[in-house]
Amino acid sequence: MARSPKSPTASASSKAPRSPKAASKGAQPAADGRWLSIVGIGEDGPDGLSPAARAQIEGAQIVFGGARHLALAQALIRGEAHAWPSPFAIDPVLAARGRAVCVLASGDPMLHGVGAVLARHVPADEMRVVPGPSAFALAAARLGWPLQETAQVSLHGREIGRLRPFLQPGARILALTSDEHGPAAVARLLAEYGCGASRLTVLEALGGPRERIRAARADGFDLVGIQPLNLVAIEIEMAEGAPVLTLANGLPDELFEHDGQITKREIRALTLSALAPRRGELLWDIGGGSGSVSIEWLLSDPSLSAIAIEKDATRAARMARNAERLGVPHLQIVEGAAPKALAGLPPPDVIFVGGGASRTRLLDTALEALKPGGRLVANAVTLQTEALLLAAHARLGGDLVRIALSRAAPVQGLTGWRSAMPVTQWRHVKAKA
Repeated sequence: MARSPKSPTASASSKAPRSPKAASKGAQPAADGRWLSIVGIGEDGPDGLSPAARAQIEGAQIVFGGARHLALAQALIRGEAHAWPSPFAIDPVLAARGRAVCVLASGDPMLHGVGAVLARHVPADEMRVVPGPSAFALAAARLGWPLQETAQVSLHGREIGRLRPFLQPGARILALTSDEHGPAAVARLLAEYGCGASRLTVLEALGGPRERIRAARADGFDLVGIQPLNLVAIEIEMAEGAPVLTLANGLPDELFEHDGQITKREIRALTLSALAPRRGELLWDIGGGSGSVSIEWLLSDPSLSAIAIEKDATRAARMARNAERLGVPHLQIVEGAAPKALAGLPPPDVIFVGGGASRTRLLDTALEALKPGGRLVANAVTLQTEALLLAAHARLGGDLVRIALSRAAPVQGLTGWRSAMPVTQWRHVKAKA
């Protein structure tokens, strides 16, 4: 099953047979410079490996892996066997550059696995990856679920709340968990958000002799003795009126806990459109308030990141609760007043100023920190803040937009339009160096 390596509790070096003759014979890196091989191994051990995968393990001078991986491949290891250090680190692998090194991983090493970590440090032309079937592939094969129609999420070592955005009517989800407690935590989360009737199928130790598949409803989850290596397949059934996180920007205001300091739904949708999130970008949300803008920014794509800066401690705590409840617990919150609180933060690709823009120094500091080609969007409600945005527009250019909304409301037993305070929005793209 493909999952990021967990630090073993003990070294497995003494369990692996060593043969100096075998380790030295043909154990030099390949002529093409590929000194590192990464092999995906399943619960069936050597029996499930291809000849190419077996050759990489047998020919390695050093083999790294979790204690479980090393035990599975024990019969093939001819060189030194090293269990991952605790805490986990890839430094020992990088230090062995130039020798014939093999790293063992679960299933597909490039899918939430150590291969993806190593690929950030080792050029592709220096390594050879031999994947096995991922946990998601094995689960889909057992259930007959087309993978392209199934949401796949790793909760291994990550907050369970990240599952929240995937709770859509009729959805099928494959969720990789961290341990034997993961399935019950998933069941509790589903019941909390009106998905108690959902069917959960727990697939344990897939591909090996201990494989087991059992099912239960989320609100009646009673499975016990679950093995630590497991995946949960979820068939979503939502109760009438259960809160759904829509796939478009502009979530209902009532989904957020707030004290009135919130960018309202329609304004938020237009603001997110102006912020125009792109893959991998970092947002600074200055004057985060309830966190509605940065939360919806993060919901737009899992590659995005955000830092919300909020000077009020009560609001900062409220924002953290909103982020947890709406499925983005990884929102980074900085408690402090801008611009001082901006010092030392990683430079942003995009900045939203929803509070505190009434100070010229804040805008100047934000623009200075913004990456070349980055985007800044600032909203103003008061005349004083609007004046600053008008001045900034006159000095730097960009776009100015006035947003005026009206809502139907009771008027002496009848219905009329009640206007909300208009919002002036300045949109600016910083010149590239």
